[in-house]
Order: sequence, then C-alpha cells, then structure tokens
Amino acid sequence: MNWINIEIKARSADAAKIIQQLETLLADYKGEDHQIDTYFNTPTGRLKLRQGNIENALIHYNRNNQAGPKTSSITYYEPNKSEDLKQTLAAALGVLVVVDKKRKIFFIENVKFHVDEVQGLGSFVEIEAIDQTGDIGKERLEEQCQYYMDFFGIKTTDLVAVSYSDLLLKQS
Repeated sequence: MNWINIEIKARSADAAKIIQQLETLLADYKGEDHQIDTYFNTPTGRLKLRQGNIENALIHYNRNNQAGPKTSSITYYEPNKSEDLKQTLAAALGVLVVVDKKRKIFFIENVKFHVDEVQGLGSFVEIEAIDQTGDIGKERLEEQCQYYMDFFGIKTTDLVAVSYSDLLLKQS
C-alpha cells in the first residue's frame, strides 16, 4: 500500500493538555500502544519494523528533514507478529537503531495524532494528515496539519526536523 502524508513532530511540555484538547474535539481514541520501532540500514529513505499491540507494520518512507510540515512518501506492509521478519531484515541489512515508545493514538477523519513518550527522549506530539487514496491532495493535507498545529498552540521552536531514530543516533 502506498500513500502520502503531511506531518509534523513537536516536543510537548504538556502531553495531558494535548490529550484534553483531542477529547474536546471528540477524537476517536484507539488506545495506548507500546511500540518498538527497529530501524534498518538502507541506501535510501528509512525502513522500520514497528511492533506494537495496536500497530504492526513494515514501513519504508522518504521524507526531507525539516522542522515544519513535511511530506512523506510511504510504502506500508502489515506482516504477522512473528519475529522472523525482524531477524531476516537484521541479518540482511543490519539494525541501525531501536526506538522504544508509548504512544496514545487518536484520529479525526483522515488526521492521525500521536502523543508519545519516547524512552531516552521525552514527550512529543505528532500530527499526520493522511491521503491513502489520492483524493485529498497535498494542499488540503497541509491545511489540515497547519490547522491542528495552530489549535494546539505548537510553536515553531517546538518543532522537530528529524525522526526519533535520528535523535537517538545523535545522542549516542
């Protein structure tokens, strides 16, 4: 499955406030997922295997590092929960880094919200405006992302340009 999304990631000093705001919008709460994202060495883009209670997927994506809303081109595959795929990818490509996080997942229509607590990094919020069918368009996705950034009061100084994997690699 291939699609595009426009997303932002921001540090969050008050995750509880973001959750309250999502509740006032009657966001569809999917639950809290303990996710282990294993990133593999790859010549282009990023390749991660996400293992969680709610979300399990092999995800390859290309995205420029920038602090504001950024476009991602995503290829998404939902494997079974076996460790075999992880072991195969690790043997073939090598593990780059592992991200361990607790993620609260919400949806409002095509917009997905993550309120994350990332081991070793702290609290974050992510907004992903998703177009899985090609019917919404990049301009509308950008508008949705900007609307929710404004709604939550996310400042440009809170925005994070890179992935959690990059932040963890920078620390080591």
